[in-house]
Amino acid sequence: MNLELTDEQVALRDTTRRFLAAKAPVSDHVRPLLDDPIGTSDAVWRGLADLGTTGLLVPERHGGAGMTMVEAGIVAEELGAALHPGPWLSTAVAATRALTRLGAADAAAGLLSGIAKGTAVATVALPEGEGASVAASRQGVDVTLRGEIAAVADAAAADVLLALAEDDGGPGLFAVRTDGPGISIEPEPGIDQTRKRFRVALNAAPAQRLAASAPHDVAAVLDDVLIATAADALGAARAVLGSAVEYAKTRTQFGQPIGSFQAVQHLCVDMFETVELARSGVIHALWAADNAGADERHLAALRAKAFAGRLATVGDTAIQVFGGIGYTWEHDAHLYLKRLLSWSAFLGGPDRYLTELGARLAKRGKP
Repeated sequence: MNLELTDEQVALRDTTRRFLAAKAPVSDHVRPLLDDPIGTSDAVWRGLADLGTTGLLVPERHGGAGMTMVEAGIVAEELGAALHPGPWLSTAVAATRALTRLGAADAAAGLLSGIAKGTAVATVALPEGEGASVAASRQGVDVTLRGEIAAVADAAAADVLLALAEDDGGPGLFAVRTDGPGISIEPEPGIDQTRKRFRVALNAAPAQRLAASAPHDVAAVLDDVLIATAADALGAARAVLGSAVEYAKTRTQFGQPIGSFQAVQHLCVDMFETVELARSGVIHALWAADNAGADERHLAALRAKAFAGRLATVGDTAIQVFGGIGYTWEHDAHLYLKRLLSWSAFLGGPDRYLTELGARLAKRGKP
């Protein structure tokens, strides 16, 4: 595993960073969209597509770049640092990996091509969502879905919802048009306004069966989503750490920068250590997503999620460095903290992942 970025990967990172700084800054893009269910503008989404970021994981035969999770993680980290509120993770990672992992790429060739071009937005109803329960029924060649799914990311922005259900052919992956009959989408308010979550109700919604859904393939998709979201959280933690350190250099008390005080230095060092430890775990997990066996990949995803709570402390500690100004609505520190808290709660809190991680490592150590 190479821990150094290639020249092409550095160019991808720098280009994405410059684009977000120029076209989607927190002040002029993120904040105006905090209460917007879509979370992006046509211009910004088109810009991300023109950079090739929406099609990074789309196979080349469907118009994408055919790259790996490492490249996707590079973009995810920059989007996290910019607090990007749009449906990139849902479309470019979750939906794309669901289609390719479950063998639905050819059946959904048009959708994958649209994702790569930036003309289609998709999301996945992850099976771990609370209250997820979908049933499929078939009448001749027509398939419909019924049920309710909670915490579906970016459903209001999506053209297509991918859901897991079971019909006469067994468990499968189904596609539902969000503008079709029998589907309703209601927002689910959460602590993080840059994450758009929805409750989706399906009432005889017309659907297309795309592929069978073997449990090991579904588990791989869940790992991919956890790993990519960890990269997003890493970017948010890195950005708020950088802001706090710069503030400590320039904010003065008693005639000197607060960064000269040992207590503040300790806070900054603690944040730096947490971010860099997380970085090593995320880098390994991104590599493992495409190159390691199922067990190593899953362990890597578990580690990233199990220590999510530690990464969330970076936002809390940064606010301590900022002092009173960090608690105000006008300051961005609270937005970063909320982003990190939402990562900690994503698909369940860290405790269940710590328990599973410990059990797997203990079992591994037995003769």
